[in-house]
Amino acid sequence: AMLAERGSLPVNVKFLVEGEEEAGGQAIDEYVRKDGGRRLAADCVVISDSSLFAPGQPSLIYGLKGLCYMEIKVTGPSRDLHSGTFGGAVWNPLNALCHIVDRLRDAETGKILIPGFYDDVRPLEAWEREEFAKLPWDEAAYRSELGVPELFGEEGYTTRERTWARPTCDVNGIFGGYMGKGAKTVLPSWGGAKVSMRLVPDQESKKIANLFTDYVHSVAPEGVTVEVTNLHGGDPVVVEVKGPIVDAALDAMEEIWGARPVRIREGGSIPIVSTFAAVLQCPVLLLGFGLNDDGLHSPNEKFNISHFYNGIRSVARLLDRLSSL
Repeated sequence: AMLAERGSLPVNVKFLVEGEEEAGGQAIDEYVRKDGGRRLAADCVVISDSSLFAPGQPSLIYGLKGLCYMEIKVTGPSRDLHSGTFGGAVWNPLNALCHIVDRLRDAETGKILIPGFYDDVRPLEAWEREEFAKLPWDEAAYRSELGVPELFGEEGYTTRERTWARPTCDVNGIFGGYMGKGAKTVLPSWGGAKVSMRLVPDQESKKIANLFTDYVHSVAPEGVTVEVTNLHGGDPVVVEVKGPIVDAALDAMEEIWGARPVRIREGGSIPIVSTFAAVLQCPVLLLGFGLNDDGLHSPNEKFNISHFYNGIRSVARLLDRLSSL
């Protein structure tokens, strides 16, 4: 649009497009690192893969969680067995799997039980907790939107602190045995689970994967074989929250949206952000225009049309402001 209107851009722009972020983004990470970032050298990186704090309230994301995605496979007998004939004689792999999963997290305190898991967690700073607490919050509306009777998480932290800045451990799927209609009295040969851990600074995905693997093996019952696989991951990141480039982004967003952006963290993961920050050594601006109720990763995912156009206008204003620095 700027080229059509003006014939040129106020700054040089490089586009980097990839389509495998949900599968780990290994190729783009290798591409960015390949020549030490020389071909992508820039004064800043702009990524629009996050959300506004609320409708009409823009935000500048300064922190993202990392990810460690693991798979557990528990194997018992060499074949599926009749649960009447062989039940009580061997470990049922699905029972063993549930035994393992149950020991990942304390059901009362929400604390993750993997030894060493919290060793490298960077505590929230006082100013962050104060800023988070100032933001509007309606717990009843939040519960209603999610359709749950109560909220749950790590003791000692608010829901916003837990979702934005505390590590988590969640089972994403359990599989094995008979899952068709009706009944089948099978004692399955194997069962599996996919588990994701969202990480915060200064945790490292590879280190957490090793801790997870060791712990799963340590709590697995005898009588089954356990295989743990690291599917993919990425490290958490906190980007710059001050400076002329950040100010340019805040001013551009305020001009278009009519409200000063709030600086917040987000619970999602964009693994390439930490790579950009480390390799290119420049500010990374996370300017998102979606909403938390857009249904990400769900059927009927949406994106507000007015946000689409305001996003375009915001980026145009940002380019103009960057040109004057």
